[in-house]
Amino acid sequence: MKAKLITSLIITGLLVAGCNQVRRTPGRVYMPDMGYSRAYETYADHSNLAKEGVFYNNMPVAGTVARGEEMPFLLTKDGVGDSTNYVASKQVTNPLTTIDSVQMTEAERLYLINCGICHGPKLDGNGPLYKDGNGPFPAKPATLVGDVKYETMPEGQMFYSVTYGKNLMGSYASQLSRHQRWMVIAYIKSKQNAALSTSKPSASDSATATPTMSEAASKAKTGSKK
Repeated sequence: MKAKLITSLIITGLLVAGCNQVRRTPGRVYMPDMGYSRAYETYADHSNLAKEGVFYNNMPVAGTVARGEEMPFLLTKDGVGDSTNYVASKQVTNPLTTIDSVQMTEAERLYLINCGICHGPKLDGNGPLYKDGNGPFPAKPATLVGDVKYETMPEGQMFYSVTYGKNLMGSYASQLSRHQRWMVIAYIKSKQNAALSTSKPSASDSATATPTMSEAASKAKTGSKK
């Protein structure tokens, strides 16, 4: 009886010891780098990789767009040697090709909050900071509507100035997202286009306009020949 008990204990011990030694060791691995890849934490120290000849800088791939930062604007410095030349930004068009009435109302609200204090609710440069020359600003801000210089300014150049600042106007990149900045530009352009369309004489106006002295003289000569 004792012999059987001792034998069973020995067999059980061997089985337990044998189970602890079992390992999965395939004879050949087709792609060992993937089968036994080294995992690295995102914010861990990667200095050992350089010693092994592996380049790793923990930065996103070039051209990566952050979540919520759609419509990337890749111009960081426009012009050669001077950020005010506005060479490349003039070629950039507003990615918001269509804006409905709801978005335009929101764009107007964003303009009044961020831009109206200087450029005025009517975009005439007469905001609370200028106030017909009685405000704290001694110089009148840019007249966005009523000055052909700004009415004909390309929207990309305008967006560049809002993004990086221009003269006394600082950058609004921290206050407004790219999408919101383009919305504000679309609102300004809509007001400018409306002003330009009303200022241009229509075909009927030009037909009934008072003739110039040269036109009157030519008509007089024609009438005298008849």
